[in-house]
Amino acid sequence: QVHLVESGGGLVQGGGSLRLSCAASGSIFAISAMAWYRQAPGKQRELVARITRGGRTNYADSVKGRFTISRDNSKNTVYLQMSSLKPEDTADYYCNAEEGDPPYLEYWGQGTQVTVSS
Repeated sequence: QVHLVESGGGLVQGGGSLRLSCAASGSIFAISAMAWYRQAPGKQRELVARITRGGRTNYADSVKGRFTISRDNSKNTVYLQMSSLKPEDTADYYCNAEEGDPPYLEYWGQGTQVTVSS
């Protein structure tokens, strides 16, 4: 079992920055990749950024050049640094952890809300 706790959401003006954190606990040795997803009202949940155990990253086209995913293995924490925020980035952001490679199980955090005002 893996437990994920997100933090760092909030209200920010357009053009501003926020950093989300996701602290993992439990069977973290089994985690092969972690990711951030988001879900805006009335829309499907979408992948924002993902980082593998080996450090390989990928991003949604809509956030490339503005968001950076990183991790601190000593703290079992993954971060999402968000810059140049736009109102369309407003969503609930969820941390995700994959177990196994290829993944056969995944875990989700409770979500943290990000609101970007225009």
